[in-house]
Amino acid sequence: MLSSRNNPRGVSSAVEHLPYKEGVTGSNPVLRTNRPNVVNLTLLPNRFAVCRLDATAARPPWASSSAFLSITRTPEELSIVCDEAGVPEQVQAVRNWRCLKIEGPIPLEVTGVAASLIVPLGSAGISVFLVATFDTDYLLVQGNTLDAATEALTQAGHFIGGY
Repeated sequence: MLSSRNNPRGVSSAVEHLPYKEGVTGSNPVLRTNRPNVVNLTLLPNRFAVCRLDATAARPPWASSSAFLSITRTPEELSIVCDEAGVPEQVQAVRNWRCLKIEGPIPLEVTGVAASLIVPLGSAGISVFLVATFDTDYLLVQGNTLDAATEALTQAGHFIGGY
């Protein structure tokens, strides 16, 4: 177990002891590089819901009509991110998410992209829900934090279109 005295950020010792890589500074190559990942983001027009269904539930027909749709099944749940307009009221869901698409494709071997977005948002006290695909990532923030999120991301050097 790592001591907070030796490792105040709780970063795994495996990360702390990675071999030197050109262009990487500091002890955490995911968070500290001499060339931060600056990305272009596009705000998707709709509002989204993050839904939770029973792990054995069938894929509901209301989830099929969303232009942006993510379905993840685990032993504990069926999680669906989709356009909130189609989600029935009785479905357990957190609504009013806004979605920022990271313009890609982003090669799977590229590191630090998500961290370059999450760190400034976390510093601003903004909670995120991240969806990753083969080509890119989608960053969801609650609608009432969208202005603060775009400000934090812009100050971090990112570019946001469609806002």
